Amino acid sequence: MRTLANREFLAKVKEHICYTELVYQRVNKKLGVSLTPVEIEAMVQTVLTNSMSTIKKCGKNYYVTDEHHHIRLTINSFNFRLITVDNV
Repeated sequence: MRTLANREFLAKVKEHICYTELVYQRVNKKLGVSLTPVEIEAMVQTVLTNSMSTIKKCGKNYYVTDEHHHIRLTINSFNFRLITVDNV
């Protein structure tokens, strides 16, 4: 179960997350899909809003895992930039 601190922190990440053109290509390649940038951003927002998502910091990155959708987001902890999305 997520704690209040996790929910508040995920809300902060959701508010500040940013993307690069390269990350859209990387997400499509890693997931084997062909999503538009808007669809990728919507997917990320869904993961960050999901009440079952968990967040872990390891080194300079945050790892947000959504077991329901079977994906993990890797987000830079300094600038909140999405780095990649992996299947779990």
